Amino acid sequence: MRETILTIFLLLSIPELKGQDTPWNIFRGNQQLTGFADVPTPSASAIQWTFKTEDEIKSSPVSDGQKIVIGSTDGSLYCLDLKGRLIWKFMTGNAIEAPALIFNGYVYVGNLSGDFYAVNLNDGKLQWQYKTDGQIMAGANYWTDGKRALILVGSYDYNLHCIDAHTGKGVWRYESNNYLNGAVSVDQLVAVFGGCDGFLHVVDILTGKARRTIEIATYVAGSAALEKGRAYIGDYDGGFTCIDYTNGRIVWKWQHESTKLPFIASPSLYQHMVIIGGRDKYVYCFDKNSGKLIWKTNSGDRVEASPVVTESNAIIVNLRGDLLALNLKTGKKAWTYETGSSLFANPLIIDNKFVYGSQDGNIYCLGQ
Repeated sequence: MRETILTIFLLLSIPELKGQDTPWNIFRGNQQLTGFADVPTPSASAIQWTFKTEDEIKSSPVSDGQKIVIGSTDGSLYCLDLKGRLIWKFMTGNAIEAPALIFNGYVYVGNLSGDFYAVNLNDGKLQWQYKTDGQIMAGANYWTDGKRALILVGSYDYNLHCIDAHTGKGVWRYESNNYLNGAVSVDQLVAVFGGCDGFLHVVDILTGKARRTIEIATYVAGSAALEKGRAYIGDYDGGFTCIDYTNGRIVWKWQHESTKLPFIASPSLYQHMVIIGGRDKYVYCFDKNSGKLIWKTNSGDRVEASPVVTESNAIIVNLRGDLLALNLKTGKKAWTYETGSSLFANPLIIDNKFVYGSQDGNIYCLGQ
């Protein structure tokens, strides 16, 4: 009895690692990269503030609820408060196109030199630096069992890297057959990602070994959204596929009969719908169970950024610089806001406003 009480006391005394801190501390909002924001759709009536960086922005912003973190191709990582005031700036020496990850009080991000950093969220001071052998284009993800925390990030050195979140030491590498351009999704004990080798890889997080690989297309540039053992992902051949990654079976695949332009963006999942934009300018909504096309809408220009979905709208940005809200049921445009400069990455919805970066180097806050 005394041993049981002591064991319980020791377990309760172990500091527990936190999981996701906010609705959008990671690219696509959660570890499964579903792109759903459980907030109302803000009004896009006017610009509330702007912040100027030194070069164009291709990175998606993330937030802990109080701070906004975004990278710029000027090589710096910026941390702003909700009023757009600079809290700190961390210089990495090369362009940052990948979105950052905020986890347990630290910011994790990679750059085009292949360097991967952990910096303190409060003051921007370097915690550790890890080196890959190729550029890092995608955001990182995390896994934790409450005691141990691992960071997962892909590189153009063909490898998925697993890094200890606290020490920055490599735990394992999983080698694919080509560049890793998209972010890795995490579901329980597996990491799921597409590669430029055309395969969907399902990797055991504890061992770094492949559970299975599933051939999809020539190249897979975006990230997979995961739900109930299924992965939804677009490819460079213009196909969009639903895969049961627990057994390696393709459930359904859609491809336009004539136009076969790439899907660079990652999809969003909500209820029975899966939504993605393509380089053919269209935004597509499919029934996620059957693959049946529900609606499609011409956004006006190429879509390379991933949608953000609320309960009522799909929020889309395109290379013309438009921010659009599409009705989830019909795909009709609820409103459009013209930024005037190309938008490469999805916006952040925070404080009932939109925050996003632009090709003109500005970070914009849009709302009432």
